Amino acid sequence: MIGPMLSRHGPEHLGLSFRFAVSVLKPPLTVFTRRDWQGSQWLRQEYPPSDGLVVATNHLSWFDPLPMAHLLWDNGRPPRFLGKESVFKVPLVGQLLLNCGQIPVYRDTDGAADSVRAAVAAVEAGEAVVVYPEGTITRDPELWPMSAKTGAARIALLGNVPVVPVAQWGPQRVMRPYVKEFNVLPPKTMHMRVGPPVDLDDLRGREINAALLAQATDRIMDAVTEQLEHIRGESSPPERLDFRSWREANTTQEEQ
Repeated sequence: MIGPMLSRHGPEHLGLSFRFAVSVLKPPLTVFTRRDWQGSQWLRQEYPPSDGLVVATNHLSWFDPLPMAHLLWDNGRPPRFLGKESVFKVPLVGQLLLNCGQIPVYRDTDGAADSVRAAVAAVEAGEAVVVYPEGTITRDPELWPMSAKTGAARIALLGNVPVVPVAQWGPQRVMRPYVKEFNVLPPKTMHMRVGPPVDLDDLRGREINAALLAQATDRIMDAVTEQLEHIRGESSPPERLDFRSWREANTTQEEQ
Protein backbone atom coordinates (compact mmCIF):
# COMPACT_ATOMS: atom_id res chain seq x y z
CA MET A 1 0.00 0.00 0.00
CA ILE A 2 2.78 2.43 0.75
CA GLY A 3 4.68 2.15 -2.52
CA PRO A 4 2.80 4.64 -4.73
CA MET A 5 2.77 7.41 -2.14
CA LEU A 6 6.33 6.99 -0.96
CA SER A 7 7.62 6.89 -4.50
CA ARG A 8 6.45 10.46 -5.00
CA HIS A 9 8.56 11.75 -2.13
CA GLY A 10 11.28 9.14 -2.25
CA PRO A 11 12.01 7.08 0.87
CA GLU A 12 15.46 8.65 1.12
CA HIS A 13 13.94 11.92 2.34
CA LEU A 14 12.91 10.22 5.58
CA GLY A 15 16.45 9.74 6.83
CA LEU A 16 18.07 6.85 8.63
CA SER A 17 16.48 7.66 12.00
CA PHE A 18 12.96 7.52 10.59
CA ARG A 19 13.58 4.25 8.81
CA PHE A 20 15.23 2.83 11.95
CA ALA A 21 12.19 3.79 14.04
CA VAL A 22 9.89 2.07 11.53
CA SER A 23 12.00 -1.08 11.55
CA VAL A 24 11.89 -1.21 15.35
CA LEU A 25 8.25 -0.25 15.98
CA LYS A 26 6.24 -1.71 13.11
CA PRO A 27 6.91 -5.46 13.74
CA PRO A 28 5.64 -5.47 17.37
CA LEU A 29 2.67 -3.29 16.42
CA THR A 30 1.79 -5.77 13.69
CA VAL A 31 2.05 -8.71 16.07
CA PHE A 32 0.59 -7.27 19.27
CA THR A 33 -2.29 -5.15 17.96
CA ARG A 34 -5.30 -5.96 15.84
CA ARG A 35 -6.37 -3.44 13.21
CA ASP A 36 -9.83 -2.18 12.36
CA TRP A 37 -9.04 0.61 9.91
CA GLN A 38 -11.82 2.30 7.96
CA GLY A 39 -11.77 5.18 5.47
CA SER A 40 -8.05 4.88 4.73
CA GLN A 41 -8.67 6.00 1.15
CA TRP A 42 -8.93 9.58 2.40
CA LEU A 43 -5.26 9.44 3.36
CA ARG A 44 -4.23 8.27 -0.09
CA GLN A 45 -5.91 11.07 -2.03
CA GLU A 46 -3.92 13.74 -3.85
CA TYR A 47 -4.96 17.17 -2.68
CA PRO A 48 -3.97 20.09 -4.91
CA PRO A 49 -1.96 22.28 -4.90
CA SER A 50 0.19 19.75 -3.03
CA ASP A 51 -0.46 16.41 -1.39
CA GLY A 52 0.38 17.72 2.06
CA LEU A 53 -2.29 17.53 4.73
CA VAL A 54 -3.06 17.98 8.39
CA VAL A 55 -4.28 14.89 10.24
CA ALA A 56 -6.42 15.89 13.23
CA THR A 57 -7.17 13.19 15.80
CA ASN A 58 -8.46 12.65 19.32
CA HIS A 59 -6.06 11.91 22.18
CA LEU A 60 -6.84 8.95 24.45
CA SER A 61 -3.56 7.59 25.72
CA TRP A 62 0.20 7.93 25.75
CA PHE A 63 0.11 4.88 23.48
CA ASP A 64 -2.06 6.27 20.70
CA PRO A 65 0.71 7.93 18.62
CA LEU A 66 2.00 4.45 17.78
CA PRO A 67 -1.15 3.04 16.13
CA MET A 68 -1.65 6.42 14.46
CA ALA A 69 1.85 6.24 13.00
CA HIS A 70 1.14 2.64 11.93
CA LEU A 71 -2.02 3.71 10.10
CA LEU A 72 -0.31 6.58 8.30
CA TRP A 73 2.82 4.65 7.38
CA ASP A 74 0.86 1.76 5.89
CA ASN A 75 -1.12 4.25 3.81
CA GLY A 76 1.92 5.99 2.40
CA ARG A 77 1.89 8.97 4.75
CA PRO A 78 5.04 9.04 6.88
CA PRO A 79 3.84 11.08 9.86
CA ARG A 80 5.29 14.20 11.37
CA PHE A 81 3.79 14.73 14.81
CA LEU A 82 3.44 17.97 16.71
CA GLY A 83 4.31 16.97 20.26
CA LYS A 84 4.82 18.54 23.66
CA GLU A 85 8.26 20.03 24.19
CA SER A 86 8.69 17.87 27.32
CA VAL A 87 8.71 14.67 25.26
CA PHE A 88 11.69 15.93 23.28
CA LYS A 89 13.65 16.38 26.52
CA VAL A 90 13.60 12.66 27.30
CA PRO A 91 17.15 11.31 26.88
CA LEU A 92 17.71 9.45 23.61
CA VAL A 93 13.98 9.47 22.76
CA GLY A 94 13.92 13.21 22.26
CA GLN A 95 16.94 13.20 19.95
CA LEU A 96 15.49 10.33 17.94
CA LEU A 97 12.21 12.22 17.53
CA LEU A 98 14.04 15.29 16.30
CA ASN A 99 16.11 13.22 13.90
CA CYS A 100 12.85 11.70 12.59
CA GLY A 101 11.56 15.18 11.76
CA GLN A 102 8.98 15.39 14.53
CA ILE A 103 8.05 18.91 15.62
CA PRO A 104 8.20 20.10 19.27
CA VAL A 105 5.51 22.49 20.44
CA TYR A 106 6.71 25.27 22.73
CA ARG A 107 3.51 26.40 24.41
CA ASP A 108 3.08 29.91 25.74
CA THR A 109 6.56 30.93 24.60
CA ASP A 110 8.08 32.82 21.72
CA GLY A 111 8.93 29.43 20.21
CA ALA A 112 5.26 28.58 19.64
CA ALA A 113 5.28 30.45 16.33
CA ASP A 114 8.34 28.45 15.26
CA SER A 115 6.36 25.23 15.72
CA VAL A 116 3.58 26.52 13.48
CA ARG A 117 6.06 27.69 10.84
CA ALA A 118 7.77 24.29 10.85
CA ALA A 119 4.43 22.51 10.48
CA VAL A 120 3.32 24.81 7.64
CA ALA A 121 6.61 24.24 5.84
CA ALA A 122 6.13 20.48 6.24
CA VAL A 123 2.62 20.40 4.75
CA GLU A 124 3.68 22.72 1.94
CA ALA A 125 6.43 20.20 1.18
CA GLY A 126 3.84 17.44 0.87
CA GLU A 127 4.10 15.94 4.34
CA ALA A 128 1.36 14.67 6.65
CA VAL A 129 1.46 16.57 9.93
CA VAL A 130 -0.43 14.98 12.83
CA VAL A 131 -2.02 17.38 15.31
CA TYR A 132 -3.86 16.60 18.54
CA PRO A 133 -6.15 19.66 18.64
CA GLU A 134 -7.06 19.02 22.29
CA GLY A 135 -3.40 19.54 23.19
CA THR A 136 -3.42 16.79 25.80
CA ILE A 137 -5.09 13.48 26.62
CA THR A 138 -8.82 13.98 27.10
CA ARG A 139 -10.13 14.58 30.59
CA ASP A 140 -13.69 13.76 29.60
CA PRO A 141 -14.85 10.94 31.92
CA GLU A 142 -16.23 8.99 28.95
CA LEU A 143 -13.17 9.76 26.79
CA TRP A 144 -14.96 11.97 24.28
CA PRO A 145 -12.94 14.77 22.65
CA MET A 146 -12.64 17.98 24.65
CA SER A 147 -12.48 21.59 23.53
CA ALA A 148 -9.55 22.25 21.23
CA LYS A 149 -6.77 24.66 20.49
CA THR A 150 -6.56 26.31 17.06
CA GLY A 151 -3.21 24.95 15.85
CA ALA A 152 -4.61 22.43 13.34
CA ALA A 153 -6.84 25.06 11.76
CA ARG A 154 -4.03 27.62 11.61
CA ILE A 155 -1.63 25.21 9.90
CA ALA A 156 -4.24 24.09 7.38
CA LEU A 157 -5.28 27.63 6.47
CA LEU A 158 -1.74 29.03 6.29
CA GLY A 159 -0.51 26.04 4.31
CA ASN A 160 -3.66 25.84 2.15
CA VAL A 161 -3.96 22.10 2.73
CA PRO A 162 -6.88 19.91 3.83
CA VAL A 163 -7.58 18.64 7.32
CA VAL A 164 -8.35 14.92 7.42
CA PRO A 165 -10.12 13.86 10.66
CA VAL A 166 -9.18 10.55 12.25
CA ALA A 167 -10.87 9.03 15.30
CA GLN A 168 -9.08 6.46 17.44
CA TRP A 169 -10.51 3.96 19.89
CA GLY A 170 -8.58 1.13 21.53
CA PRO A 171 -5.20 2.60 22.55
CA GLN A 172 -6.66 3.38 25.99
CA ARG A 173 -6.99 -0.37 26.56
CA VAL A 174 -3.22 -0.69 26.29
CA MET A 175 -2.50 2.36 28.41
CA ARG A 176 -5.34 4.04 30.29
CA PRO A 177 -5.31 7.85 30.30
CA TYR A 178 -2.59 9.19 32.58
CA VAL A 179 -1.70 5.71 33.86
CA LYS A 180 1.78 4.23 33.47
CA GLU A 181 0.96 0.71 32.35
CA PHE A 182 1.36 -1.45 29.27
CA ASN A 183 -1.37 -4.05 28.81
CA VAL A 184 -0.42 -5.36 25.40
CA LEU A 185 -1.69 -8.92 26.00
CA PRO A 186 -4.07 -10.15 24.89
CA PRO A 187 -3.70 -8.07 21.71
CA LYS A 188 -6.09 -5.11 21.59
CA THR A 189 -7.92 -3.89 18.51
CA MET A 190 -6.98 -0.43 17.30
CA HIS A 191 -10.12 1.06 15.76
CA MET A 192 -9.16 3.89 13.40
CA ARG A 193 -11.78 5.67 11.31
CA VAL A 194 -10.68 8.25 8.74
CA GLY A 195 -13.19 10.79 7.51
CA PRO A 196 -13.29 12.98 4.40
CA PRO A 197 -11.49 16.33 4.56
CA VAL A 198 -13.17 18.96 6.69
CA ASP A 199 -14.88 21.60 4.56
CA LEU A 200 -12.92 24.79 5.15
CA ASP A 201 -13.15 26.20 1.63
CA ASP A 202 -15.31 29.17 2.64
CA LEU A 203 -12.72 30.15 5.25
CA ARG A 204 -9.68 30.11 2.98
CA GLY A 205 -8.25 33.32 1.59
CA ARG A 206 -9.68 35.39 4.42
CA GLU A 207 -7.95 37.21 7.24
CA ILE A 208 -6.89 34.66 9.82
CA ASN A 209 -8.18 35.93 13.15
CA ALA A 210 -9.45 34.41 16.38
CA ALA A 211 -13.06 34.13 15.21
CA LEU A 212 -12.08 32.43 11.95
CA LEU A 213 -9.79 29.97 13.72
CA ALA A 214 -12.47 29.17 16.30
CA GLN A 215 -14.97 28.43 13.54
CA ALA A 216 -12.54 26.19 11.68
CA THR A 217 -11.54 24.42 14.89
CA ASP A 218 -15.16 23.67 15.78
CA ARG A 219 -15.65 22.07 12.37
CA ILE A 220 -12.51 19.98 12.79
CA MET A 221 -13.52 18.70 16.22
CA ASP A 222 -17.07 18.03 15.04
CA ALA A 223 -15.62 15.88 12.24
CA VAL A 224 -13.31 13.94 14.58
CA THR A 225 -16.13 13.41 17.06
CA GLU A 226 -18.49 12.22 14.32
CA GLN A 227 -16.00 9.53 13.30
CA LEU A 228 -15.63 8.47 16.94
CA GLU A 229 -19.41 8.20 17.26
CA HIS A 230 -19.38 5.77 14.33
CA ILE A 231 -16.73 3.63 16.00
CA ARG A 232 -18.42 3.59 19.40
CA GLY A 233 -21.98 3.35 18.07
CA GLU A 234 -23.22 6.05 20.41
CA SER A 235 -23.75 9.78 20.52
CA SER A 236 -21.29 12.20 22.07
CA PRO A 237 -22.38 14.68 24.77
CA PRO A 238 -24.18 17.78 23.46
CA GLU A 239 -21.26 19.95 24.62
CA ARG A 240 -17.57 19.17 24.72
CA LEU A 241 -15.76 19.37 28.03
CA ASP A 242 -13.97 22.71 28.26
CA PHE A 243 -10.42 21.86 29.28
CA ARG A 244 -9.57 25.34 30.53
CA SER A 245 -12.55 25.33 32.89
CA TRP A 246 -11.75 21.78 33.99
CA ARG A 247 -8.15 22.72 34.77
CA GLU A 248 -9.12 25.82 36.71
CA ALA A 249 -11.68 23.88 38.75
CA ASN A 250 -9.24 21.09 39.57
CA THR A 251 -6.43 23.48 40.41
CA THR A 252 -8.76 25.26 42.82
CA GLN A 253 -9.73 21.97 44.48
CA GLU A 254 -6.07 20.96 44.90
CA GLU A 255 -5.28 24.29 46.57
CA GLN A 256 -8.15 24.02 49.08
